[in-house]
Amino acid sequence: MTKNSYIESYCTIKNGVVSLNGTSLFSEATPEFSAFIKQAAKQLDTNYPKFYKMDNLSKLAFLAADILLKNANLSSEKEHNIALLFSNRASSLDTDRKHQNTISDPDNYYPSPSLFVYTLPNISLGEISIKHKLLSENSFFIFERFNANHLHLNSRYLLNNNKAEKTLCGWVDLDENHYEAFLYLVGKNGTINHNTEEITRLYKSP
Repeated sequence: MTKNSYIESYCTIKNGVVSLNGTSLFSEATPEFSAFIKQAAKQLDTNYPKFYKMDNLSKLAFLAADILLKNANLSSEKEHNIALLFSNRASSLDTDRKHQNTISDPDNYYPSPSLFVYTLPNISLGEISIKHKLLSENSFFIFERFNANHLHLNSRYLLNNNKAEKTLCGWVDLDENHYEAFLYLVGKNGTINHNTEEITRLYKSP
């Protein structure tokens, strides 16, 4: 039996702007991602010391998810059955390059465990799950471009089969200083229908 579900909220991070439901929360003109994301996290009260030790992809995913999950007023004392369905086109390439640089020169061989641990894109899902006590399914898909239909079908399956109470879905892509995050929370409450057309519309909105 198909159950009605709605997009309850959405967050976008791109072009130096962090927005929630289409409203800007923070903006900074700096072209350097590292400086931008640290300032955004501070301004938006991320309040998670481990954030500053993450790789850049995880910081991008974590901040967008943190904004949405705090906006959902989740209890910090309870575990939550919220599934994570993320995607991008570059996987963990940004961190992979940095790790490769630490092992490519035999005369200056200094592999970093702190880099190596982030050479899988789904590590960002673990960071989010730990902070917000999420104990449901999680997947990270790699596509050439944003694939609203795939995210919609997987989310609908999890919700209709009681695998999750909500799903947090979207696109989190980063390659050096080129970055884009679009995450949305799906559940029983909301005013935006959860379908491919609406997901695409929100993704393409300014």
